[in-house]
Amino acid sequence: MPIRPAYPTIGDTARRHELTRMLNRGIAGASIADEIAVAVAAEIIEGRLSPGDDLNSVELARTFNSSRTPVREALLVLEREGFVQITARRRPRVARLLLSEVRELYNLRAELYAVVSHSVCRVATPEDLELLRGHQGALEAAAAEDDVDRYFWVNVQYRNTEAAIARDATLRRVLDTLGLRALQLRHLSLSQPGRLGPSVEDHARLLRAYEDRDADLASALTQSLVRGGFAAIERSGWTGEEP
Repeated sequence: MPIRPAYPTIGDTARRHELTRMLNRGIAGASIADEIAVAVAAEIIEGRLSPGDDLNSVELARTFNSSRTPVREALLVLEREGFVQITARRRPRVARLLLSEVRELYNLRAELYAVVSHSVCRVATPEDLELLRGHQGALEAAAAEDDVDRYFWVNVQYRNTEAAIARDATLRRVLDTLGLRALQLRHLSLSQPGRLGPSVEDHARLLRAYEDRDADLASALTQSLVRGGFAAIERSGWTGEEP
């Protein structure tokens, strides 16, 4: 499957910024290896590359007009993040994640984001809440156009803003350690039929809880949002096992 090497739209800019942040890559003066790592990660997250798919280093080098050295560097970065499996005497491939591992990840995310939501109710300023209102408006616009990719990346911004508002650096670092695999699963969840409308409504209720400073309700809504995401993955038939 061909990899798209360029990201010209505003939504794609948000994607690039988040992926470079998660990969600890620099945006300014990015190398070819940076570009390849971001592009392959985006293809995996957005479901154009599936678990078990081969990654052809020759094809990647041709797509990015590079030698195979930066391709190998990029794939090693993605292996570190648990996205790519590299074994001797065979092509690198997209790593698998078992449903049991997905369940554990989502249970942890539900608890962590409950803490985030509780903190948002306690410390958010009017300016902070206005940022979340802006994200909510962008979610509604993307859902109205049934644009799953744009909705997903706005949703990522929404969650990142919540974590920043909580003003807990340790909590933010722990969330980041869940890394790119969480992004892949969140996109899979939101891409299931009928998911965007309920997600928009749930985020609107969460925003009202923040505005009302109702920490218990906000925490419960957040946990429901996260666990609903896992339920959608279960319904999708994901197992992470060889077909």
